Amino acid sequence: MVAGLFALAALTLWRKSFFTRAQLPLLLPAQKVAALVGAAAALSYVLLAGFGVPAQRTLYMLMVVAAALWLNRLTSISQVLCTALGVVVVIDPWAVLWPGFWLSFSAVAMILYATLGRTAPLPAREAAPAPHAPLPPSYRQRLWLTLRVGAHTQYAVTLGLVPITMLLFGQVSIVSPLANAVAIPLISLVVTPLALIGSMLPAVLSAPVLGLAHWMVECLAQCLQWFSAMRYAVWSAPQPSFWLFCWTMGGTLWLLAPRGWPVRWLGLATWIPLLAAEAAHPPPGRLAVTAFDVGQGMSLLIETSGHRLLYDTGPAYSPESNAGNRVLLPYLRARGIHALDGMIVSHSDTDHSGGALAVLDGVPTGWVLSSLPPQHLIVQAARRHVSCAASQRWTWDGVQFEILHPLAASYADAALKPNARGCTLKITAGGRSMLLAGDIEAAQEAQLVERAAGKLRADVLVAPHHGSGTSSTLPFLQAVKPQLALFLVGYRNRYRHPKAEVYARYRQLGIDCLRTDEQGAVTLQFADTIQVSAYRRDAGRYWYR
Repeated sequence: MVAGLFALAALTLWRKSFFTRAQLPLLLPAQKVAALVGAAAALSYVLLAGFGVPAQRTLYMLMVVAAALWLNRLTSISQVLCTALGVVVVIDPWAVLWPGFWLSFSAVAMILYATLGRTAPLPAREAAPAPHAPLPPSYRQRLWLTLRVGAHTQYAVTLGLVPITMLLFGQVSIVSPLANAVAIPLISLVVTPLALIGSMLPAVLSAPVLGLAHWMVECLAQCLQWFSAMRYAVWSAPQPSFWLFCWTMGGTLWLLAPRGWPVRWLGLATWIPLLAAEAAHPPPGRLAVTAFDVGQGMSLLIETSGHRLLYDTGPAYSPESNAGNRVLLPYLRARGIHALDGMIVSHSDTDHSGGALAVLDGVPTGWVLSSLPPQHLIVQAARRHVSCAASQRWTWDGVQFEILHPLAASYADAALKPNARGCTLKITAGGRSMLLAGDIEAAQEAQLVERAAGKLRADVLVAPHHGSGTSSTLPFLQAVKPQLALFLVGYRNRYRHPKAEVYARYRQLGIDCLRTDEQGAVTLQFADTIQVSAYRRDAGRYWYR
């Protein structure tokens, strides 16, 4: 829109010959001048904006139009769009991996589909005799027409992007039309021009101009925050399959078809399976476990037919970023999971508890079971907290859960390290079992072998302490006798987990091993047999090889 303002100003001034007698349009058509000025303004704006994919798309489209106009080869707008898309892909082939690429080009395509050839005003019918030309539309009529075109464009974009937004994010904003109706005109017509003008003025004059722009942005931020705080601001559902996306996209095109198209409203019916879908879950008595690839840390989602439990929450990467807001919450939203029945935080190390606060803030969680002290922030944030202790048991949908470690008396020993008090969980479903041992070390493994050897037997073992040299002792592995071991480790982690001698010990015992730094996230389906799927093996990209 900024480039359009510059182009409109250049077009007007050139046609008027800058209010001189130079007759500039006879030397060079005003349309070509406007195209050149608009392209130059767009290039400057895109460079200032960081050269993002949406900005690139706009720039390349304007460049294509300007080049076609200057070469007298101006063609259809659909060819311009396809040419711009081709230019983006040639310059940056990896742009196709960014959601902004698909959203920006889809938005333009939807605008063209819904408005091209339908928004031009029809000449008014006059009762005057034929020789008299019809009067031009009044200012009020032109304003009303502009508002109608803008509203129709927003309507087309909002509805047209619902399927692809659900495909990419598993959620769609309900309040975005209202937010866009406020934000787009304010930023494009007021804030951006003020910011550009203020950046060119002397300091004495720029301060009030930039201050006004800043005040408007603050007001806009408060308005958008009010919109986002609405109860139904966002609609979430599981990300659709590709075939469901195609079905919904066809219905959306039907809905946005021109007037006269039969029963256009039926296009909305194709949205029902898209928006009303529920998260998949295993059948009663079965179990599904997802071991996340969170880097050097641990986090697993355990699902029964009617309950979900999160065991550990991965690491904190920085003060603002952690596995909770970067991995777990996006995954839960993509699956359409809106609540957790429980969370276990095995101990206080940040590679296990770093994402807990983000998860507790992002999704309702029924209870938290942990070995954390009462003053810990996670304990304070939990709706209900219970300290984990051996002999705690519960059953969900035919699946049995039991805490094997630590002993309740261990909380009185202040000398114990957090690893030594890690919550150790055994899950049994349909004769198959899994043992999650947190970061327990050799001393705790020996205690478990001594007091609960009969309960340690499991088909799947999450390697204690990520396969460190202080865990996975031979007596412990012989007591567990797992068929499969999961090593939840980060790529080239500084601890060099799993240790080579420990990994070799597993292999010598004939235990199959999977590593999240090599296979990515691992999903286990417990039934009569255990079905294993690894993300990088089943949905691998070429750069994983």
